[in-house]
Amino acid sequence: MEVAPPPPPVPITSSGTGIANLPNQRHKIVAKNGANFTIMVCGESGVGKTTFVNTLFTSTIKEPKHLSKRHLKTPAKTVQIQITKAELEEKMFKVKLTIIDTPGFGDYVNNRHSWIPIVDFLDDQHEKYMRQEQQPCRKGVMDMRVHACLYFIKPTGHTLSPLDIEVMKRLGSRVNLIPVIAKADTLTPADLAKFKQNIREVISAQNIQVYSCPIDSDDEATTKRNVNIMQALPFAVIGSTQDVVTQDGRKVKGREYSWGVAEVENDEHCDFRKLRSLLIRTHMLDLITTTEENHYENYRQSQMETRKFGDPRATPNENAKFKEEEDLLRRRFTEQVKSEESRFRAWEQQLLSERDRLHKELEQQSEKVKELQTEIDTYYYQRDSPKTLRK
Repeated sequence: MEVAPPPPPVPITSSGTGIANLPNQRHKIVAKNGANFTIMVCGESGVGKTTFVNTLFTSTIKEPKHLSKRHLKTPAKTVQIQITKAELEEKMFKVKLTIIDTPGFGDYVNNRHSWIPIVDFLDDQHEKYMRQEQQPCRKGVMDMRVHACLYFIKPTGHTLSPLDIEVMKRLGSRVNLIPVIAKADTLTPADLAKFKQNIREVISAQNIQVYSCPIDSDDEATTKRNVNIMQALPFAVIGSTQDVVTQDGRKVKGREYSWGVAEVENDEHCDFRKLRSLLIRTHMLDLITTTEENHYENYRQSQMETRKFGDPRATPNENAKFKEEEDLLRRRFTEQVKSEESRFRAWEQQLLSERDRLHKELEQQSEKVKELQTEIDTYYYQRDSPKTLRK
């Protein structure tokens, strides 16, 4: 991180009221307090998130995974949130850095709703900060709001997957989303350019919100630099913490292959320098300001419109996974009830038919009984009639 030197102080004896010294005062306050910066890295396992973070800050912020021991740990069934904190210092200026990792994302056969823990974490940080702002004493406020989310895309060479599209849609409305193509050295320059174009077309067609730095500036050189940075979106990066020697004898960070060396800080090989400039050297303050003024304010406004002051937040996302299972169980229950109702109705109809049949048979038997009774009466009448005549 490069810190611009403060402007020369205006002497007290100079003419004027002295308000020109305000930038100097502000610079002293910022230099004394330092800054907080939070980055989230999101992507499937094996795309180089840990290596990129260590390469970006030229130090071991996150310990690399030991692949030889991966079989000793039972894989988690859900996406996890890992928080790593570090304090960096350069030219007497300190930055409290927080790295948010999402192990387990995209690593399963069924990745449906795998973005829920990530989205919930982003909303939870806004909620916690809003709660702290509502307290009578607001000293020592803990701010874990994410200022930038680097979404790592696998270098397939085709386009974004349905999972990528769905997750980026949900992240873009909550955080400064920056798409990154991982392991750019696995693609040829022509394939990489086509891959970038395909991703840009999908982002535009799906209305995915991605971070765009301010372009216009009073300085023409700054404007050209900003245009050059944004033209590289999505950023193709190479991560490496190892020093290699090039054919011309230079010692650089990169990866050595049989055909040559892929340099990390070579703009002809990848966009690492442009991404580093966007994140740290030129637009870190804009990322922090955008998070404060846009994403946090949007969340705060939406919450203030739907609940009273002091009320707890509604269950985040209503847990879409469980809601889907609940809907499935509800449908099954409804189908079972309908099936039982139809069975009972058929049984009732059968009983009614049997009752009608029995009633009809009973009537027939009654008719037969009446006929037999008539025959009996006739018989007795005919039997007794001659005796009466003889007398």
